[in-house]
Amino acid sequence: MRAIWSGSIAFGLVNVPVKAYGATEDHDVDLHQVHDADGGRIRYLRKCEKCGKKVPYEHIDKGFDDGERTVVLSDVEMEALPAEKSREIDVIQFVPNDQIDPIMLERSYYLAPDSKSPKAYALLRQTLKETELTAVVKFALRQKTRLGILRVRGDVMLLQGMLWADEVREADFASARAAGKISPQEMKMSAALVRQFTTDFTPEAFEDEYQVQLRTLISEKLQRGDGLDTEATFGASDTSDNGEKGEVIDLMEALKRSIATKRTPSTPAAGQAAGGKGGSGSESAQPGAEKKQADKKQAPAKKKTPTTGNASDTKAARKKTRKGA
Repeated sequence: MRAIWSGSIAFGLVNVPVKAYGATEDHDVDLHQVHDADGGRIRYLRKCEKCGKKVPYEHIDKGFDDGERTVVLSDVEMEALPAEKSREIDVIQFVPNDQIDPIMLERSYYLAPDSKSPKAYALLRQTLKETELTAVVKFALRQKTRLGILRVRGDVMLLQGMLWADEVREADFASARAAGKISPQEMKMSAALVRQFTTDFTPEAFEDEYQVQLRTLISEKLQRGDGLDTEATFGASDTSDNGEKGEVIDLMEALKRSIATKRTPSTPAAGQAAGGKGGSGSESAQPGAEKKQADKKQAPAKKKTPTTGNASDTKAARKKTRKGA
C-alpha cells in the first residue's frame, strides 16, 4: 500500500508525524466507450474552442467565468495558496462520537505513524479510544481545504473527510410532514416484522451482484464472441405481471402478510436462535404457527410406530388391517 500524503497531526504543542493511505478502493469493472461498428476507442480531445487546436496538458490552466469575463489561474498561482501548502492535520476540537452525522462523511484514509518513536501516535490513539471522543480537524489535500474527523478503527487512526455545513441540503418535504397517524397495533406489527430481520451486521455476507454479473458477461463474451446467448447465461428476464403492480395495499394487511412470510436471514436474527425477544415477537404475531409446524414434523413419526413394536403387536395390527379391508 502506497502512502498518498505525509504530514503530522497537531493539537496544542503535540505533533504526531503520520502518513495517509487510502482506506477504500473501487471494485467496479473499468469500462470505456467504443464505436459500435468497429470497436474503436472513443477518445475526447482537449480542444480549444477559440483556436480549434488540441491543447497538451502542460498548457492547460484553471479558469473561473463570472459571466462577463474569464479569470485564468495558473498552476503556480494555485500552489501559492497558503492552505494548500499546509502539511498538518489541525485538531480544532474533540466532540462525543454520537454528535457526528454520517451524512457529512466522505472518503476515508488510514493514518500510520511516520516516526522512529511512535509513542505520541499510540498515546493519541489510546486517548481517543478511552474517552470515546472524535477529533474534528482541518487539513489540505489535493488542492482543497477540508473538514474532517479523526477516530480509531482497530489499531490505527482513521481520517475521514467531511462536507461543510452549507454542502448538506435541508430535508424539507411536505409529504413527510403530512404522514398519517400510526396506531399502536400498526406499531406492534411493524416492530414484529423488524425483529424478523434483525441480526448482526456482517459486511462480508454481501456482494455487488451487478459487478459479478458484469464480469460473467465479459468472460462469456470472450469465449463465445457475438454468439453469446444472454438468456442461457443469466436466465430469461421475468417480465410477467404478477397482478399487484401499482396496487395499493392496506398497511395492516401488508404487515400481516410480511410477518406470515417467514424470512430466513443469512445470519440468525438476534435473540431468535436463543429463544430471545426476536423469537417471541414472531410467535405473538403468528399465534399457533409454531405448534402447527411442530405437529406436521411429528406426523410421519406416527406411521412408523407399528414397525418399531414387538413381533406379536405387529402381527395383530396386520390382522386388523386385513379385516377392515
